[in-house]
Amino acid sequence: MKNRLVQKALSLAITIALLMVALMMISDVVRDRIYNRDRAMQSVVNSTAGAQTLFGPVLAQRCSREVSGKDSEGRVETRLVSFQRYALPDEITHQARTDMQPRARGLYQVNTFLLADKLVARFAPGNQLQGKPEGASVRHCDAPRLILPLSDPRGIRSAALLVDGKPLPLEPGTGHAVYSRGLQSKPLPTAMADSSAAMEVVVQLQLMGTERLAFVPLGGTNQVSMQADWPHPSFGGNFLPLSREVSDQGFGASWSIPALASSARQAFVQERPLCSLGIADTSDPYASNESQCLEQFGTSFIDPVNPYSLSDRATKYGVLFVVLTFVAVAMFEVLKKLRVHPVQYLLVGSALCIFFLLLISLSEHVGFSQAYAIGASACVLLLGYYASHILGSLRRGLPFAALIAVMYGLLFVLLQLEQTALAVGSLALFAVLAIVMVATRKVDWYAFGKSDSTEPAKAAKAAAYSPQEAA
Repeated sequence: MKNRLVQKALSLAITIALLMVALMMISDVVRDRIYNRDRAMQSVVNSTAGAQTLFGPVLAQRCSREVSGKDSEGRVETRLVSFQRYALPDEITHQARTDMQPRARGLYQVNTFLLADKLVARFAPGNQLQGKPEGASVRHCDAPRLILPLSDPRGIRSAALLVDGKPLPLEPGTGHAVYSRGLQSKPLPTAMADSSAAMEVVVQLQLMGTERLAFVPLGGTNQVSMQADWPHPSFGGNFLPLSREVSDQGFGASWSIPALASSARQAFVQERPLCSLGIADTSDPYASNESQCLEQFGTSFIDPVNPYSLSDRATKYGVLFVVLTFVAVAMFEVLKKLRVHPVQYLLVGSALCIFFLLLISLSEHVGFSQAYAIGASACVLLLGYYASHILGSLRRGLPFAALIAVMYGLLFVLLQLEQTALAVGSLALFAVLAIVMVATRKVDWYAFGKSDSTEPAKAAKAAAYSPQEAA
């Protein structure tokens, strides 16, 4: 294979393949660090509490009814079956305040919060307990209780219940077959449980949680006002806030949801699963798929600059980085008639790959931007110094270093963009292609390939020919 272009292309292809293996190994390191962070977060959740979802309070009453049927021998038998009756509040108001209390596990920080919530629920006169099956004969009903289901009651720090201004003790658990985690009151006195009178329920709750806080709109009207000292909320669920204010000191948001806009009340009676902000939680034994979840709304306390996700995104640009750098070196080869060995290409590509390893390792100790600046500066200086030698002069090494710096700057911009990253990246690639085409528009590639392959033969012929022979 005498054609230099073919030989060079094959050698570069092998070099790029080797560097792709290196990038894949670095990607595995990034994914391993992400996995370690998830384990650290799960460790904090196991020690404190997970994401929190509140709904209720609900007036619940356990009853039993007679059911007749035939046994295997055809004889009629009667048995008792228990069921729940519910009265849902006509109005629910939350005044919530969350203070962030981050927890650390090694290098990793997990966003935990402390919620201070004043919950007021009002039951209008005539709000009857519902849920008696048609045609059923009710044999017995326990005294009704107020239940307050929570997704993770381990986070409860304090809880106090007032019913019409009178304190009522709380007990762990709800006694519910599906929403069993949470709190329940002692049995209500007969006067309080009388449906002919209005009832006001006030709950003062302090609750720890991790990363997410949500509410289920079980009231006829649902008003939620939330204040937090976290400046990076991510509102989610089935309803976005009507108003919100976000500043460097924190955020405030409010929701107003009527029962006509939500199916949560019907879904509660149907005992649909409690999920995580409307997304089924596979770790929750009660959860199924999203369409079967109770409607919810709330916020996640996210990190706006996640070094692991950004490093993972950056690594995906690694092959493109290597190819563009090799194109730049090849341009110097073609235009300046230089010779760059494949081993030198491999060393340049290795420096580019190590940048991504520097990025993930440094970002665990300093901010992502600082880690990016340190890693990029180190690689630009190293590649500029090395290029000034393999390209023959400092005058050629400096433009090469400047080109690498521009590429790092472009990558940083792409990592900060979400909606327009594809458009900006496509335009940048088009610009690179245009520059290469314009710069090489007068290159005779046939002559370039042949000239180098015939040079050794010409040199040998010149060495064999001597002036003495000519004389």
